[in-house]
Amino acid sequence: MTDQHGSAHPRTPSGNATRGETVPTVPPAEKAARRTAVDVTALLERGRTLATPVLRAAVDRLVSPMDTVAAYHFGWIDAQGNPTDGDGGKAVRPALAVLSAQVTGAAPEVGVPGAVAVELVHNFSLLHDDLMDGDEQRRHRDTVWKVHGPAQAILVGDALFALAGEVLLELGTVEAGRAARRLTTASRALIDGQAQDMSYEHRDRVSVEECLEMEGNKTGALLACASSIGAVLGGADARTADTLERYGHHLGLAFQAVDDLLGIWGDPEATGKQTWSDLRQRKKSLPVVAALAAGGPASEQLGEMLAADAKRQDFANFSEEEFAARAALIEEAGGREWTAGEARRQHTIAIEALNAVDMPEQVRDQFTALADFVVVRKR
Repeated sequence: MTDQHGSAHPRTPSGNATRGETVPTVPPAEKAARRTAVDVTALLERGRTLATPVLRAAVDRLVSPMDTVAAYHFGWIDAQGNPTDGDGGKAVRPALAVLSAQVTGAAPEVGVPGAVAVELVHNFSLLHDDLMDGDEQRRHRDTVWKVHGPAQAILVGDALFALAGEVLLELGTVEAGRAARRLTTASRALIDGQAQDMSYEHRDRVSVEECLEMEGNKTGALLACASSIGAVLGGADARTADTLERYGHHLGLAFQAVDDLLGIWGDPEATGKQTWSDLRQRKKSLPVVAALAAGGPASEQLGEMLAADAKRQDFANFSEEEFAARAALIEEAGGREWTAGEARRQHTIAIEALNAVDMPEQVRDQFTALADFVVVRKR
């Protein structure tokens, strides 16, 4: 089976795995030294620095109290309304958007409206997802629905989604219209992915192909848009934009595979979420799905355990030991090792996509370094 971008889905694990790393490492490559020379922190900070003033100006358009609630979500103020230097996230999407503008020879600033629009859609999804998933913590503090209530989380999410279209369309250019169409398509795919994710929580079994399709929608679509939207604003043709989207789509699948590992085995101090967070929500993430598909004693035991969990009324009160036992079975069945390998595989496909785009070598190296960063992280 192939995905919408033409790559074959991998086979599921066929045996037990040894204990592996939480986050996959990128295999050595001939150009590793040049990649290392790229300052990824500076690249991320550039995207954040360029996008934040425009993002703040967009949020300031919201009526009270939505402006304040949004400011809290972005980490600009605390729950009491005091200014703070809160964690605003990794800023991968803004970094990709402003970098993609340089593919066309344009200045990074050309990609800023695209960066802001993508960031607004991304945070719309976070506000709604936190409420739907019942997540009480994000970026090491209480989520918006926990502090300001579910109604405000819904309203502010809706407002951010609307602002995303405004930020692009008010440019009034043909390129802005093309960018808005791509963002709308990506947004619909993102929402499809969330719907699939929620429906899978109530199913005993989900195939690896279904899980990859869901994650391609939920995470890959918006990263694909971020990777191309600056280039579109810079006047790139459809072929160039489509190829950059292919890079971003597979980067998104790698990103989500790492997130799935962190959702089970991540350090709460680094992730800002509870221990075993995805297991607590009974998510059918890649490690779980791969482990269930593997066959063998650990896989069968895990399947029986998860099926029994679905019928229990006290699931929310499970002990740490009970979640740890489920995580151990996932690892024994090979789900952890397979997911780490899938993150590396998707990373490779993303990098190879760049070969089809004519761009300055410095820009290519920066795209590659961002991809490396995505699969080697702890949060």
